[in-house]
Amino acid sequence: MAKSFSGADDGVAKPQGVADPYLTGQLLIAMPAMADPRFAQTVVYLCAHTQEGAMGLVLNRPIVKPTFDELLKQLNVEPSPPARQIRLCAGGPVANARGFVLHTTDWTGEGSLRVDDRMALTASLDVLKVIAEGGGPRSCILALGYAGWGPGQLDREIQENAWLSVPADETLLFDPDHDTKWRRALGKLRIDPLLLSDVAGHA
Repeated sequence: MAKSFSGADDGVAKPQGVADPYLTGQLLIAMPAMADPRFAQTVVYLCAHTQEGAMGLVLNRPIVKPTFDELLKQLNVEPSPPARQIRLCAGGPVANARGFVLHTTDWTGEGSLRVDDRMALTASLDVLKVIAEGGGPRSCILALGYAGWGPGQLDREIQENAWLSVPADETLLFDPDHDTKWRRALGKLRIDPLLLSDVAGHA
C-alpha cells in the first residue's frame, strides 16, 4: 500500500456510494450567517457524503507556510526544488497534519479514490513525487486537514440553512483567486450574499 503523507490511516471516510442521492462531488457554500468561524465564507468540496457521514475539503483557505517546496523537503520527496508547483490550502479542522491532493482523473495512482468521473482524492506520497517531477494530474490542489461530519450531521446543517450546494466546476476547485471564490460560488446560484444576510438561519 502506498504510504500516506502522515504515514498512517486515520479512518477518514472514503468516497463510496457515488451513485446514491447524496451530495458527493458537489460544492458546499457557507451561508452568510454561518455560526462556526472555522467555516465562515468557505467553499467546501464534498469528497464523500453517505448515511455514515461526510468528508470534504475547504478550498478557499490558502496556506502560506509551509510552501510546497518546504513540505516536499519535510517529506524527503525529490527533486528539490520541484519541477512543478501546486497550491496548498487548509482543508479543514480535522487531522490538519495530514495531506490530501484533490485532482482531475487524468492521473490516478495506487490508493487514489475516485469521487466521480472527473475528480479523485489521493493521500499517498506517490502523487507528490509525480508532481515534483513535473507530471501528475492536469489540475490539483493540496489540502492539509479536512472537514468531517458524523451520520446525519451535514443533512441537519443543510436543513438549518447553514449551507447551500452547487455543482462543482474546475475553475472554482483549482483557480488561485481565493478571495472571490465564495462570492463566485454563490453567483452560480444567481444569489447575492447581501440578500441572504437578513434571512439566513430561518427555514
